Amino acid sequence: MVLKLVRYGLPALIAIAGLVFLIAGSGGAATAFGIVLLGIALLVLLANLFARLSISSEDDREREQRARDRYTRTGRWTPRGGPRPH
Repeated sequence: MVLKLVRYGLPALIAIAGLVFLIAGSGGAATAFGIVLLGIALLVLLANLFARLSISSEDDREREQRARDRYTRTGRWTPRGGPRPH
């Protein structure tokens, strides 16, 4: 729950603040600040996405290494879905 709040809530709040500055701001500085906040919200989302992809990629590498170790011991390769029927 808390993780989802940080993962999605924080960028949403930053984006809302950026939109408020874009809509309510009358000067060039307010508009620029709104655009910067929208960019920061996007960067927070992308950083979170890349971190999650990195973690899942690491799990895939570990699974592959276990399969290679098993192949070295047994001489049989087990496909990802399990043994194939003959």
